[in-house]
Amino acid sequence: MKCDKKIMQLYAVTDRSWLGKRTLEEQVEDALKGGVTCVQLREKDLPEVEFLEEAKKIKALCNAYGVPFFINDNVSVAIACGADGVHVGQSDMEAGDVRKLIGADKILGVSAQTVGQAKLAEARGADYLGVGAVFSTSTKLDACDVSYETLKQITEAVSIPVVAIGGICEENIMQLSGSGIDGVAVVSAIFASEDICAATGRLLTLSEKMTKQ
Repeated sequence: MKCDKKIMQLYAVTDRSWLGKRTLEEQVEDALKGGVTCVQLREKDLPEVEFLEEAKKIKALCNAYGVPFFINDNVSVAIACGADGVHVGQSDMEAGDVRKLIGADKILGVSAQTVGQAKLAEARGADYLGVGAVFSTSTKLDACDVSYETLKQITEAVSIPVVAIGGICEENIMQLSGSGIDGVAVVSAIFASEDICAATGRLLTLSEKMTKQ
């Protein structure tokens, strides 16, 4: 699968913190109905067997909506479930090693906080970059803050798509206008919403407006 910039427009990252009485599949389907352009399954505490079973269900949903499906960090689960790609952080497996495991046809995303990290990730085979945290966030307490200036420098330094992540919501997304990013990755602004479908639709509209400015 080719990593087209269009699939980065509204990148949903799952978080079971806000499930309540609903299943993750139900929440993801609402986000898909609302217009997310790709989905990343992020599970830090789920046992491997359960992670894989959940990954297969979410992948089937994404396939039904024609939306790319990525796994966060866990390369073995990504390969086993046939995910479209995998996303790794700076403290996870090195990008070049991940590329060797997943092959040339899968999409590889890498987190970056500096121009140096961004350039190295691209050189080692990354198809896109996740840059952040661009705003303060409660979902990843160890995330480094990335200034608007650094974000812009990163987009200018690489030729692959760049998606911003970290504390992005309807109220602040337009502050990223002119940075050169290709879209935004969102967690709580989607999955903590009472109406996930409606919130997703609004975020997609804003993201499209923001990236055109």
